[in-house]
Amino acid sequence: MIEVRQLVKAFGPKVVLRGLNFNVGEGEFVALLGPNGAGKTTFLRILATLSRPKMGKVVLGGWQLPSQAGAVRRILGVVSHQPLLYGDLSAEENLRFYARMYGLEDGEARIAEVLRLVGLHRRRRDLVREFSRGMQQRLAIGRAILHRPKVLLFDEPHTGLDQEAAGMLDGLLREVAAEGRTVVMTSHDLLRAARLAGRVDILSKGVIAASVPGGDVDPVELSELYRKVTHD
Repeated sequence: MIEVRQLVKAFGPKVVLRGLNFNVGEGEFVALLGPNGAGKTTFLRILATLSRPKMGKVVLGGWQLPSQAGAVRRILGVVSHQPLLYGDLSAEENLRFYARMYGLEDGEARIAEVLRLVGLHRRRRDLVREFSRGMQQRLAIGRAILHRPKVLLFDEPHTGLDQEAAGMLDGLLREVAAEGRTVVMTSHDLLRAARLAGRVDILSKGVIAASVPGGDVDPVELSELYRKVTHD
């Protein structure tokens, strides 16, 4: 579903991604870990069609970037640590706006379905600015999955959440992944991300420095591997 070959991204003289290679199969959940400045957000922005690489090949769902960015956007859902919602609109109105933008024929039915999935149906008519940070993130995920995208990109979705809200978000991420969508998620929380994902890739010095299975991981082994590949 995602194929990246020899990806290079630079900001002036500073090279952030240095020939990065990355593959994700259909329905796979990959956690992308790495220290600050490793290039995680930069990489996700390229996948999300928000930034152009200097060199390299990027293909999502058979469509090539940046030349076929319009087609790629139709199969993408993106969630960042900023929810990117309209605070003076209700949850329902936010989703209605995006349903019209995507041209959904079953817009109202799909909105109701998504609001139930993210646990906000009872708050559907409340203004988003009155929502907690966790509720806003749940609605942001609802917005991202509204048009039934094949690929979901999550950039630090747990940022700023308390323990209860983060736990609720974990459950929602598992539900979304169980639907068979392809998921790539960046995170600073090694253990949480590893337990959610089927695979863990560690980004260091602009390349994937290590890749291990996710799920029931040994936290000590994961921490030691992370420390080794990000400090060597």
